[in-house]
Amino acid sequence: MKFSYYRMKLDILAFGVHPDDVELSCAGVLLVEQKNGKTVGIVDLTRGELGTRGTAETRETEAAAAAMILGVAVRENLDMADGFFQNNEAHQRKIISVIRAYQPEIILCNAPEDRHPDHGRSSKLVADAAFLSGLKKIETERNGVAQEAWRPKYVFRYIQDRMLQPDFVIDISSVFEKKIEAIKAYKTQFHAQRPVDSEATDEPETYISKPDFLDSVIYRHKWFGKMIGVEYGEGYITEKTLGLKNFDSIIKENT
Repeated sequence: MKFSYYRMKLDILAFGVHPDDVELSCAGVLLVEQKNGKTVGIVDLTRGELGTRGTAETRETEAAAAAMILGVAVRENLDMADGFFQNNEAHQRKIISVIRAYQPEIILCNAPEDRHPDHGRSSKLVADAAFLSGLKKIETERNGVAQEAWRPKYVFRYIQDRMLQPDFVIDISSVFEKKIEAIKAYKTQFHAQRPVDSEATDEPETYISKPDFLDSVIYRHKWFGKMIGVEYGEGYITEKTLGLKNFDSIIKENT
């Protein structure tokens, strides 16, 4: 199944450089916000073709399955080169076109620094494109239709392998099991879903296919949850300071 819509207004658009980045890092918030009536979507920058396990084709199938589980309105892939994309004009224009097509209020993107070099590079690429998307003298089109300038109100970075200090944490306790279900849609990647009778058993073990990797994901979200006194949380980093009109919303939220 192909998830691709070109004239749909989204509230939140999550970018991941590899299929499964979004599921591992920010799927909880997407599920929470959908329950709050928001419209959300996912854009993968690459097909994850350099991954040790699986293929670009299996990753595409798994990404579609995960999107169905999450119930997102949009999922598309920009087919950038895994490992070799650059933060340059050509790649920025691709992302600008997507941002202008969906006009999100909030963008979520990769961690600013991480074990995988693609993550930090993607984070900077998406953030730069989000700013440039607001400049009307940069002209873009999609499907032959000229686009209007659009700049999201916020760009938030999710936290991935490295334990970075979050600027804020969101409670995802009510949707955590669904998030784990979406992660496990990537059957070629994770130990818990390795079929006994498939060729995947002959593939080499990787950092994320080890039996304890999903345990570490769960523990990470428990730790974030502990920070705010809930069972599970997702942490985010922001360069733009979040503002409050008064303390009432904080007091009510934590009563």
